[in-house]
Amino acid sequence: VTMPDVEAESSTQPEAMEEEEPLFSNLDLFLFTLIAGLIIYWFMSRKKAEPIPEFKKLDQPAPSTRETSFIEKMKKTGRNIVVFYGSQTGTGEEFANRLSKDAQRYGMKGMAADPEEYVMCELSRLAEIDNSLAIFCMATYGEGDPTDNAQDFYDWLQESDLELNGVNYTVFALGNKTYEHYNAMGAYVDKRLEELGAKRVFDLGMGDDDGNLEEDFVTWREQFWPAMCEHFGVEASGEDSSIRQYELKEHNDINMNKVYTGELGRLKSFETQKPPFDSKNPFLAPVIVNRKLNKAGNRHLMHLEVDITGSKIRYESGDHVAVYPTNDTAIVNKLGQILGVDLDMVISLNNLDEESNKKHPFPCPTTYRTALTHYLDIIHPPRTNVLYELAQYATDPKDQENMRKMASSAPEGKALYQSFVLEDNRNILAILEDLPSLRPPIDHLCELMPRLQARYYSIASSSKVHPNSIHICAVLVEYTTKTGRLTKGVATTWLKNKLVADNGHKSTVPMYIRKSQFRLPFKASNPVIMVGPGTGIAPFMGFIQERGWLKEQGKEVGETVLYFGCRHKNEDYLYQEELEEAEKTGVITKLNVAFSRDQEQKVYVQHLLRTNKEDLWRQIHTDNAHIYICGDARNMARDVQTAFYEIAEELGGMTRTQATDYIKKLMTKGRYSQDVWS
Repeated sequence: VTMPDVEAESSTQPEAMEEEEPLFSNLDLFLFTLIAGLIIYWFMSRKKAEPIPEFKKLDQPAPSTRETSFIEKMKKTGRNIVVFYGSQTGTGEEFANRLSKDAQRYGMKGMAADPEEYVMCELSRLAEIDNSLAIFCMATYGEGDPTDNAQDFYDWLQESDLELNGVNYTVFALGNKTYEHYNAMGAYVDKRLEELGAKRVFDLGMGDDDGNLEEDFVTWREQFWPAMCEHFGVEASGEDSSIRQYELKEHNDINMNKVYTGELGRLKSFETQKPPFDSKNPFLAPVIVNRKLNKAGNRHLMHLEVDITGSKIRYESGDHVAVYPTNDTAIVNKLGQILGVDLDMVISLNNLDEESNKKHPFPCPTTYRTALTHYLDIIHPPRTNVLYELAQYATDPKDQENMRKMASSAPEGKALYQSFVLEDNRNILAILEDLPSLRPPIDHLCELMPRLQARYYSIASSSKVHPNSIHICAVLVEYTTKTGRLTKGVATTWLKNKLVADNGHKSTVPMYIRKSQFRLPFKASNPVIMVGPGTGIAPFMGFIQERGWLKEQGKEVGETVLYFGCRHKNEDYLYQEELEEAEKTGVITKLNVAFSRDQEQKVYVQHLLRTNKEDLWRQIHTDNAHIYICGDARNMARDVQTAFYEIAEELGGMTRTQATDYIKKLMTKGRYSQDVWS
């Protein structure tokens, strides 16, 4: 029905009203109203049901085509092992892929699965499949939290009372001992599944990234598979040869508009940007400030500001900005040279398993150059499985033997991997340079390399003061390895080179926001104690700006105390002018700075905390202060926490156990927050 029909209908109305008999006129009116009402109702309901083309992503499968039942998928494809992963930086996913690939060597069939893509309450149906097993590779993120992709699964586990009788499972946890809540997520999943009636068929594996995560995983895996063979009564096929997951397709005459050039989700999303912006659809934010923060010294500390005008991006002080860096072109070119490849060849790597949700290891079709620049991590020392898979291409039997040895759990092999790869910090290029007989096909290399991950930075601004820009504070990572090679941090080198105007072009940074729990107190009148040496100052620049803004609004703002530390006052006192100005105007009530190397005895932030113990204890114990720690997790955060224990012991008259409990209670109440990294 088109609108003119309705108009034609109503044009007969005056005639009907001129009729002598009112009955007809009323009937006409009634019928007209009824018909018009029906037409409008039909028209409106039809409109509502129409899909809105704006949101239909053409390059992604329609939701209905994606199988959300992992049980149905396992049945359809004859699989008996499912490996779920909770992964923030890609390692958990990598381990899950390795385990699902392993299954093949034991005459079983496995699939790696992202819990975000499946209905997890189906876990109770796993027993419908003979000899079935669920493996969980679970990383812990932040303060004992689940990774983003495992958040829904975690929520479900907490709320569910589903019976999981007959479900076989095991868990490998990925974490870092320097953090307060070491492997909390893996341990929780392991315990909770048992509580729900599932059967643990192999002990919880604990991976420590502060030590050697790869070795922890390899050791666990080497004990896990023989135990599984015994449990299921199967034998290893002995087939330890490399199993390819993807096949190469070269595109000789392809329309270049169909080729990915660094986008993460939708093709051409960097040319036509559409909100909302997230990890699959980052916003290209122009760099409007890039300045060196330190006055002297051999390090490079920098302050960047990116413009988010018109992006609809919202952020709060304490949030993280995630940026997607690119690899150094010199390293990419050297890889192309050493492998004798045309890097501009357009290729696709297509999954040999047609049922897999993951059709390609990275967006395809693309060029080798784009893959090595935007999509693959070529800087981190490769994991043992990469060496194992590439060993077959070494023409020197000694090289081949050593590469295979490094991937085994034999003490000699572990020691060789530790020294040759980890301690010497050899990336894939260094390994190829030092093993001249190893020249693998580049497509197999690209299949095995992990994905280049986003880097997170604590935002150094407040959206109340800077609604249209985000500030980043970072230090350039650069060091010489034992083999004499200069290694540069991927993201910080890339950020340093983001000049405000590059040949008339604006430099841009692909970014999105990751919400955090690191928040100023709800009541502005609560005192705030901030401890952030070095670039740990970042979120506190946002906090200080916000407390200043609240004061301007006439709010009652509590004490705002900062403990900052650096090496030398005349070298790396970051944001000195801003901080001293904030103290002068009373936004910072007390500015405490430790210059660790300006005197004979080193002085750190924890020493200043002890000096001010009376004030601190009053602020914490009497005035309800909130404590915030940002920076290095390995030493600083630990030493600062110890200083707080000691203050609680001395001024609160507590034993060490009571003091520890006291600080832990503050953490539970959200009054002791940490934003730390190692």
